[in-house]
Amino acid sequence: MIKINTKAKERIIKGVKRFQPILNKAKQNDINESDTVTIITDMLCDIFGYDKYENITSEFAIKKTYCDLAIKLDENIPLLIECKAIGMNLKDDFVRQATNYAAESGIEWVVLTNGILWNVYKISFAKSVEKELVYSFDMFELNTRKDQDIEALYYLCIEAFQKNSKNNLDEFYIQKQIFNRHIVGQLLLSDAIVGGIKRQLRKLTPETKVSEDEIISLMTNEILKRDIVEGEDCVEAKKKIQKLEKQATKKEQSK
Repeated sequence: MIKINTKAKERIIKGVKRFQPILNKAKQNDINESDTVTIITDMLCDIFGYDKYENITSEFAIKKTYCDLAIKLDENIPLLIECKAIGMNLKDDFVRQATNYAAESGIEWVVLTNGILWNVYKISFAKSVEKELVYSFDMFELNTRKDQDIEALYYLCIEAFQKNSKNNLDEFYIQKQIFNRHIVGQLLLSDAIVGGIKRQLRKLTPETKVSEDEIISLMTNEILKRDIVEGEDCVEAKKKIQKLEKQATKKEQSK
């Protein structure tokens, strides 16, 4: 749980309660994209804390094309917001459009939203332009009594983008990369953990004779869910752990 200042928390709670019925009515009326952008702009002010005239612009040009909205802080653009009509599903084509906007301008964070559903993407430019859905939230499903729901909104707030903020999207992204079920699942199958389980079993009952392979078999077949031990996410988790282990080893050797 991160620490959110009282002023920002009160603004978020009040804003969510105000806009949930507004969004509901707008969806019932099936308003167009232009009117949806108007609501989203008001949300950026009343929920996320941006100044309508200083921090929000619809005049950010990318190759002679204007993105719907951009957040501007001290002449920097940390966030692009691609808006769609409230009744539209957020299709992959819309994601590619927003990603292209970010790639052309070197901006690492993009939000794709129809006012109700908000998808937050991280854009990377290492070898090729790649997008990653970091998290999303539905304004109708938010419960302001839950800290995790408040946090989901806070990471898009002006406070999170200010220079001295430690609770920002980059930090959240780093933590999410390492603290997720696929990473933890692979760590549970690591030599260190499996060896620890074997030692603990022997400590509890010295006559117990079990191998590391048997422990791994039990965990993969009967304890862990299948998507934790198989599939693309599993492979990526293994690669990430190996990379982090190498980085940790280098740091240790350099001391």
